[in-house]
Amino acid sequence: MSPNTCWLCKICRDKENGISSKLSLEEVLQWSQSFEKLITSKYGPMIYKTYLKTEHSDENIEFWLACEAYKKITSQRKRISMARKLFTSYIEPQAPNEINIDSPARKAIIRNIQEPTQSCFDEAQRIIYTHMERDSYPRFLESKFYQKLKHSLQTNGNNSMIN
Repeated sequence: MSPNTCWLCKICRDKENGISSKLSLEEVLQWSQSFEKLITSKYGPMIYKTYLKTEHSDENIEFWLACEAYKKITSQRKRISMARKLFTSYIEPQAPNEINIDSPARKAIIRNIQEPTQSCFDEAQRIIYTHMERDSYPRFLESKFYQKLKHSLQTNGNNSMIN
């Protein structure tokens, strides 16, 4: 493997990311079909997050993924705790990972945070999804980052990145 793909090897072999099977050319090519395919694929969110770090906007995917996890919480106690974490990390002004949402969405969350529901962050999540889909996703597809990944898999005989 060429030195240009070492960054990818490190990402793909990172045990913390839970990657145990193979990143395939087929999966990587599907990412260019739609943002939905990228964000719902096995490795897409992790690779996309790595790209977003280069744009200093990885808080968007982190928030979106956290919202997906939040919606699955069934315990009201856990929901309240997670809602507060989401609020202090992403929503409140000057939050460490503050996301770019409009004032009405932010105010609605502030109103609902005391008794958060499963859908408390839906509007903010939709806004962030749209930002990513319209702004950073097209740049991702055109980036050297994605192009090198595709090229690496296309030139690798067994169409997989991890052996």
